[in-house]
Amino acid sequence: MTVQLEVFAARGTHPARDEFARHLVDTGKLTAAGLERATRLSLESGEKFERVLAQLGLVGERDIAEALATVLGLPMATAEDYPQAPVMEERLSPRFLKDAAVLPLAEHETAVLIALADPLNDYAAEAVAFAAEKPVKRFVAYPADFEAAYDRLYGGGRSEIHQISQETGERGGAAVEEDVERIKDSASEAPVIRLVNLLITRAVEARASDIHVEPMNGELRVRYRIDGELKDVEAPPARLSAAIVSRVKIMAALNIAERRIAQDGRIRLAVRGKDIDFRVSTVPTIHGESVVLRILDRSSLTLDFATLGFDDEITRSIRDLLDRPFGILLVTGPTGSGKTTTLYTGLLELNTRARKILTIEDPVEYQLAGVNQVQVKPQIGLTFASALRSFLRQDPNVVMVGEIRDLETAQVAVQAALTGHVILSTLHTNDAVSAITRLLDMGMEDFLLTSTINGVVSQRLVRTLCPHCREPYEVLPELAARLQIAPKPDGKPHTLYRPRGCAQCGGAGYFGRTAIVEVLAMDDALRQTVLARADAASLRRQAVAGGMRSMHLHGMKKALDGETSAEEVLRATRMG
Repeated sequence: MTVQLEVFAARGTHPARDEFARHLVDTGKLTAAGLERATRLSLESGEKFERVLAQLGLVGERDIAEALATVLGLPMATAEDYPQAPVMEERLSPRFLKDAAVLPLAEHETAVLIALADPLNDYAAEAVAFAAEKPVKRFVAYPADFEAAYDRLYGGGRSEIHQISQETGERGGAAVEEDVERIKDSASEAPVIRLVNLLITRAVEARASDIHVEPMNGELRVRYRIDGELKDVEAPPARLSAAIVSRVKIMAALNIAERRIAQDGRIRLAVRGKDIDFRVSTVPTIHGESVVLRILDRSSLTLDFATLGFDDEITRSIRDLLDRPFGILLVTGPTGSGKTTTLYTGLLELNTRARKILTIEDPVEYQLAGVNQVQVKPQIGLTFASALRSFLRQDPNVVMVGEIRDLETAQVAVQAALTGHVILSTLHTNDAVSAITRLLDMGMEDFLLTSTINGVVSQRLVRTLCPHCREPYEVLPELAARLQIAPKPDGKPHTLYRPRGCAQCGGAGYFGRTAIVEVLAMDDALRQTVLARADAASLRRQAVAGGMRSMHLHGMKKALDGETSAEEVLRATRMG
């Protein structure tokens, strides 16, 4: 006989809650001001203290779960701990399990193992023990793992996206497309709000850098960019495309009635307890509006050269260029290659109370303490060039220009460098040498470039191999020669690694990304080559002769160390 258990509302305080709050403050996860704010809101709203922390973005859900596990002396449940089939299915209703945020992991003769997303809910554990007629052993569940396991075990073959989509009814998309009021109403309905929140939450959990929502002919395609690769994920039905796009536009304070032109906006949300910014871009297509959300997770921003993948030799070279009293340092690479992060890391190195730092960016991706950051606004005449001219009257020591896009900006940057300022900026070129030729092609005088350019950093991002499943193999001499790998002194073959795929990396074989870099430092010999109007090939030969190590060689060093694969390096450096 099935025991239908109702939700046990754990209202009031729990003896361990005060200790949990103190632990968060003592470990630096929560400030005293944050504690006071969360406590006040919890008392006013009646919401549980730990839930308020997550909703406000004060503490991440994973940090909350780990802190509760530590305070309560309980183990954490890993993704592998969840069963392949429901446990105690005849005695516990799915509704109770979801509402009480508890899942049985395994049933033994003497005890039942349970995972609790809310480990302070003693009533949930007691209810399972009552239904099982035996004691329970508690594990603390990370909410994302709990939800994924529940969806898999009790979703009835239907995913959460499918279930929410069914709640919206069967209204067609064509009529809604023509009626702005109807689409606004649809976008404000609870199921559509939950759908958009779910798509965003899953993207953050998957470590995605971008969310692409693309209406196609008869379908809505949703893709996440993970480690630089676009991957299809489950999407809502096409009939909801207009409502979903409009919901995103409402969140970004965009005009939902305007569907003929591109729009840009920003969203700030607390996702899984983390405060995350989203850059929103909409573009009209023949099948509807395509939306891209760039995920800017400040908690995952690491402004450290070593963590970014720069080895000691490269870091020393960059720091030497940053230490120059004046001049221009350029960072080059394609979109999404980490140029802005490298510039921010350089600014962090220069950011002291003795220096005034100004930036002009499009857009301002992350806010840096102690740095005056300005967002370009071309519609009112605030461009890179005009802002840079204004900056010089602010008596700065260091100026960062988001991108040198035209001759005017380049000329102002050169003039600023000549008057004793340190200028950091980016260019979209394929390698370090091409930055010089690009500026010359813009119309810059060669003698001004050689006087002001201190150096150029060029970089790409390559995927890092999953350390749990990477597979070694010996490199044949012919392949080693093609990859420009020098033979070993003892004549033995080199070892490289290839991706295989496992549960830890989701079958991809890769997990995360790292930078491969080349640093061109302007020296006298290179200056003479530039003044002689030599071509790019000659400039590259001179740069290598002067000590520049190419991105390819840096990448192959990482491949030999097992950080990435040779295929990733070839893909990034276009040498295959």
